[in-house]
Amino acid sequence: MARDYYGLLGVSKGASDSELKRAYRKLARELHPDVNPDEGAQARFKEISAAYEVLSDPEKRRIVDLGGDPLENAAANGGGFSGGFGGLGDVFEAFFGGGAASRGPTGRVRPGSDSLLRMRLDLTECATGVTKQVTVDTAILCDKCQGKGTNGDSTPVSCDTCDGRGEVQSVQRSLLGQVMTSRPCPTCRGVGEVIPDPCHRCGGDGRVRARRDISVKIPAGVGDGMRVRLASQGEVGAGGGPAGDLYVEVHEQAHDIFIRDTDDLHFTVEVPMVDAALGTTVTVDAILDGLTEITIPPGTQPGSVTTLRGHGMPHLRSGVRGDLHAHIDVVVPARLDSQDTELLRQLKAHRSRDVAEVKSTHATAGAANGGIFSRLRETFSGR
Repeated sequence: MARDYYGLLGVSKGASDSELKRAYRKLARELHPDVNPDEGAQARFKEISAAYEVLSDPEKRRIVDLGGDPLENAAANGGGFSGGFGGLGDVFEAFFGGGAASRGPTGRVRPGSDSLLRMRLDLTECATGVTKQVTVDTAILCDKCQGKGTNGDSTPVSCDTCDGRGEVQSVQRSLLGQVMTSRPCPTCRGVGEVIPDPCHRCGGDGRVRARRDISVKIPAGVGDGMRVRLASQGEVGAGGGPAGDLYVEVHEQAHDIFIRDTDDLHFTVEVPMVDAALGTTVTVDAILDGLTEITIPPGTQPGSVTTLRGHGMPHLRSGVRGDLHAHIDVVVPARLDSQDTELLRQLKAHRSRDVAEVKSTHATAGAANGGIFSRLRETFSGR
């Protein structure tokens, strides 16, 4: 059975080359053995690497779109010619007689597919980790026949249409001679056997759909788009085959105060002009540390950043925490009463050396176009 290469990368069949590359890079960053030592993640990394190799090759992708599996064909042919004929031997037999090579029945028991569940978490849950009960709707093993697909003590019998081969052959004449082709048997669907007395509950499939509750443990430090794998909690395969895996994808909700950048947290503090000049302290309800005091030193300028080391988000698996960054927004009063105006005039007279000055913008252009802190300040200030 052809693998779902598009599904492995999580893209649609019409995905462009750039969309394929983005999807692969995103998954590779999560599953690469240097980042994720889990054995299941390593197996997934091999799968997505193979899927990207196939879909990035136009000829192999054409085979996939036609319902074939280029890697399966290549393996079956010892790495030689493939592309829908099953090897050079099949080509010569198809055009010059001798009968088409039989691949045999596919077997009724097949592995199940993976399932994906999306879970919305707030920033606190991502920081602390959480265990949640979720309801999933998947195929499970039929409890009546235990996956056999038969009713009572009955057993499958060989298919009369294909004599148990799982395929039927037809011969057509052409200019090159007789052409023999093979296709899956329409009666047994390539299995090679049929169930004359199927299970009344599952209809012979060996599985039924059901809703069930499972417990999902989300580790501390997860971020938006990350996936947690629950082995063998996905779809049970046809014929009672082994279940696939269940992936829980985290969708992190926006926080009212904090903006997350990997393991760092950023937020804005609006400081009155006088407090910025004299210095003050503000209290913020940090995610993991509760009420935390932040010192605003005297003479703090607009756009300054005060950083508390180790007060950010925990790093996934290591527990090492990022930093907490307070971006200072100095607030200048827009309206003044007569007393305020008089006091400020006295201050201005006292500090007569402070005058408006015109300067070149070249010195500040680098900061304006700088890194993430500059961009975050622009976001916070609304510019």
